[in-house]
Amino acid sequence: MTSVDALRSTARRWLAAEPDADMRDELEVLIAGPDSELVDRFTGRLQFGTAGLRAAVGAGPQRMNRLVVQQAAAGLVDHLLATVPGAAQAGVLIGYDARRKSDAFALDTARVCAAKGVRAMLFDRTVPTPVLAWNITHVKAAAGVMVTASHNPPADNGYKVYLGTGSQIVPPADTDISNCIDLVDPCAVGLAPADHPLIERVGVPEIEAYLASVASVRLCPDLPGVPVAYTALHGVGGDTLLAAFERAGLPAPAVVPEQQQPDGTFPTVSFPNPEEPGAMDRVIDLAARSGALLAIANDPDADRMAAAIPTPDGGWRRLGGDEIGWLLADHMLAHTSGDHRLVITTLVSSSLLGRMAAAVGATCLETFTGFKWIGHTVLEHPDLQFVFGYEQALGYLVCQQPLDKDGITAAIMMADIAALAASEGVSLQQRLDDISARFGRHVMAEKSLRMAPADGAAKVAAMRANPPTQVGGREVTAVTWYEAAGLLRLQLGDGMRLQVRPSGTEPKVKLYGEGIDEDPAALLEQLASLLG
Repeated sequence: MTSVDALRSTARRWLAAEPDADMRDELEVLIAGPDSELVDRFTGRLQFGTAGLRAAVGAGPQRMNRLVVQQAAAGLVDHLLATVPGAAQAGVLIGYDARRKSDAFALDTARVCAAKGVRAMLFDRTVPTPVLAWNITHVKAAAGVMVTASHNPPADNGYKVYLGTGSQIVPPADTDISNCIDLVDPCAVGLAPADHPLIERVGVPEIEAYLASVASVRLCPDLPGVPVAYTALHGVGGDTLLAAFERAGLPAPAVVPEQQQPDGTFPTVSFPNPEEPGAMDRVIDLAARSGALLAIANDPDADRMAAAIPTPDGGWRRLGGDEIGWLLADHMLAHTSGDHRLVITTLVSSSLLGRMAAAVGATCLETFTGFKWIGHTVLEHPDLQFVFGYEQALGYLVCQQPLDKDGITAAIMMADIAALAASEGVSLQQRLDDISARFGRHVMAEKSLRMAPADGAAKVAAMRANPPTQVGGREVTAVTWYEAAGLLRLQLGDGMRLQVRPSGTEPKVKLYGEGIDEDPAALLEQLASLLG
């Protein structure tokens, strides 16, 4: 039997086990179709990593489908039972968004838990990721699962795993879980009935508990709010954000009506990521028409928050992720005190947070790319008072719980900042200008080079082995290699920093530049040319 014949035999076994008619139809086409597509779908399996699983919904072990989810759930439960005392009684909290098959993936996870004697707490409705993450510690679950592809394209879905701390998994837990998944036959996973006694439906009380916590997020609660425009981008954050604004004593934002309700087809945006050009056009238009002083967007699972502000010429502009981080950090450091305060950012985010922290005697730590590392760093420093964490990709944590990014509480904090600025007769742009006047104007730039993952890793490794002594005629004064992040940092004097790393999730190499009172874009282009 040839290798392709073996894959076709495996595909027939998947066809016999597949519970969904649409996936069976797809498998029949694959079995009868060209070898190349069969090889793509059935060689290996979708790898479980620190971001869990994420791929297009489709048939076969390299796509998101119920058999893949059942296998992943079984491996996760086996890992919990082997490593977490009392895991069966503590159970797994399970949430899901509005993407294709999210509800089925969540229910299958609960059925796998119950079949293995583990309590499953399954949300009875779609919920934002922060609500799921916040409640893991609230209900004292052994772990949490969120079925979501966050801000990925509409065709995708995903499977995100949290530890009992409410923080996403980090190594070596990802490898340990993946090894358990490898031992599971995806075509023979035991499932309990949907009405099994170990499957508990949760919902309103858990959402209410999360909302009860948001009233304390505001640092200037006595100030009246200002007009805000908001879009949920067809995600699951809309109703929760409106309720959170009400609990925080803020006026209800004007919403983009056609984007307010969950819709996994994302009919008005081709790419439901507020970082993408055009994604915030409708909310910015609404803000301009309604007299708002701030426009806010959540991504589809509401763990990220984007913002746009008026410009002095009467227009609007979307803020960069670092600019939002600066505004939040400045506000929170000004309204907290103590020399044990801790703020955290990632290697590829701006260095300005460190300068802001040093000015008030707080500690600033850098960690690896990915918000899971911010949560992990908080846990590693119980002696410090965590105040704020952010990554430049629109991830912000402005409170103690959950230990993950939360676009809803970040939106409340942004509205608090806007309210304070208005009370003092200044704009948010003027607030940013003031930060620049105190610490220097930090200018950020990014660039991506598309290439195969192996090629990208090889090029970065080659530059690490023989780093440039000059970039664009400027002397490289320091070179730092961050092994765990695969990131090379080049310092060109005190006011210029360039960084390069292969992407962990996409076929590209990413370059980051930061200049103080200088645009790093030209030097970033020069660095790109040196990669070859």
